[in-house]
Amino acid sequence: MLPVRGRDGRATRPVRIMGTRTAWTPVGDGEFFCPGCGGDRNYQRLTGRRRFTLLGVPVLPRGATGPVVECAACRHHFGTDVLDHPTTSRFSAMLRDAVHTVALAVLAAGGTGSRTSLEAAAGAVRGAGFPDCTEDQLAALVDALAADTGRVFDQPCGASLAIELHESLDPLAPHLAGPGRESILLQAARIALADGPYTPAEREVLITIGAALTICSDDVTRLLAAARTPS
Repeated sequence: MLPVRGRDGRATRPVRIMGTRTAWTPVGDGEFFCPGCGGDRNYQRLTGRRRFTLLGVPVLPRGATGPVVECAACRHHFGTDVLDHPTTSRFSAMLRDAVHTVALAVLAAGGTGSRTSLEAAAGAVRGAGFPDCTEDQLAALVDALAADTGRVFDQPCGASLAIELHESLDPLAPHLAGPGRESILLQAARIALADGPYTPAEREVLITIGAALTICSDDVTRLLAAARTPS
């Protein structure tokens, strides 16, 4: 850069002789969780073309750059991997659905004959974001699931139930801190314990839940034991 002097001889803003300028082109948009703002924001996905500039005038192409994600609020640019993080609303829905699926899985393992288990399950589901959930609704869903799959209560966790648990929990687990993943497993354990000690089928379902939440087997054993201890 070279300094430029005004008529009075004082130096003014320097002039950049050579540089690079990027021209951005929008190629998509949507909503994302902005790590700069710390909340859900609209974004534009941009691709760019760099050009060599001489005295501020683009003269030679320097190739493509990007793509990047530009926040509509703070205008910061981020790598496209930020789109892998769910929005706040999407994360809440994933967590709500995960707790619902876990509660159904534990009830499916232990049966719906215990009112205390149904009450514990319904309380967990309501707390997760389904305020109108009732014990009778959960019992009907579990019975319908058993009729559809031919599953018998108190039997080991079948492939279809294990797949459903993984489909619900696998996308959620990377976005939960350790205490959050443990909290879901402990909720499931308390549902199973509401009518007495774990049955073999309930324990197997809980182990499957722990694996889907990427909790190591030693920690699963520790948490299942801790859930049996009154707080």
